[in-house]
Order: sequence, then C-alpha cells, then structure tokens
Amino acid sequence: MSRRVLTIAGAFLLLVSGASAQTPSPEAMNAARKLVMTLKIADQYRVTLPQLLLKLRPVVAQDRPEIERDYDAMTAPGAEIYAPFFAAMTDQIAALYAANFTVDELRKIEAFYAQPAGQKFLEKSDALAQASAQIGQNLSQQAAGELKQRLIEALRQKGHKMSAPLQ
Repeated sequence: MSRRVLTIAGAFLLLVSGASAQTPSPEAMNAARKLVMTLKIADQYRVTLPQLLLKLRPVVAQDRPEIERDYDAMTAPGAEIYAPFFAAMTDQIAALYAANFTVDELRKIEAFYAQPAGQKFLEKSDALAQASAQIGQNLSQQAAGELKQRLIEALRQKGHKMSAPLQ
C-alpha cells in the first residue's frame, strides 16, 4: 500500500506544479472531497500514521514506563490525536484535485472509482504496479543483453575490432 501512497503523492506533486493559484469553488471542493473518500486515501494514511507514532515513542517516552503508558493511551487507534491530520490531509488533497480537474471531471472520476470495477482497480493497483515494474525490469535487462550483442556484431561488420562482450 505504501507504494500506492508514494505514487499518488508523486502524481500530486506533478499536478501541483501546473495548478493554478485560484481557489477552487465550493462545488469543486465538495466533488473533490467525495473523490478523495472514494479513493480511500484517508485509509492509506491511517495505516502510516500509527507507524510514525510508534517510531516517535522511544524519543518522546525516553524509556520511562509511566510516560510510555500515557503515550500509548494518547496514540491508540481512533484517538483524537489523529483527527486533525486526517482532516487536513483530506482537505489539501481535495483542494489539489479541485484545482486540476473540473467539477464534471471530478464527478466522472469518482463515478468510475465508486463502481465495482473502480474499487477492484484500487484493490489491485499495488500488485499490478509491482508486477508491471518487474516486467519492465526483466525486459530491460533482456533488451540490454540482446542490443549489446547486436551492436557489437554490427560494429564488427563495419571493421571495428571489438573484444568479446562481457556477459
């Protein structure tokens, strides 16, 4: 899931670079918030925030059991400490979408992802991205080996003395 979050974040950064400075309309923001919820971006963030807080635990608690107990209670899943971050993330991502898509486009995108095919795509996107990357890596390695052989042979045919290619 973290690969999908990074992919989405990267896409957002690209979109931001072309985004206008104009504030999106309330209608666009509503459509964008609905899309963000349908894409389950907050669910992805819910997975990463507890991991962050777990890493902060030793720094904040300083190996003091009385602090660790209170820290654990304050950072338990569902604790209020998370709420402002979920709301800010949702609003900022919604604003980003609203600044880069029309209201009609946002509604069409959301309509697709709300359907079973869109939800299936979301569920499988991490695995598909990983498998696609592996296919690309495998084919690139194969192409590099074959192209190296072809180029060396073509250069030899032109009269160049070439040492045997490394495998």
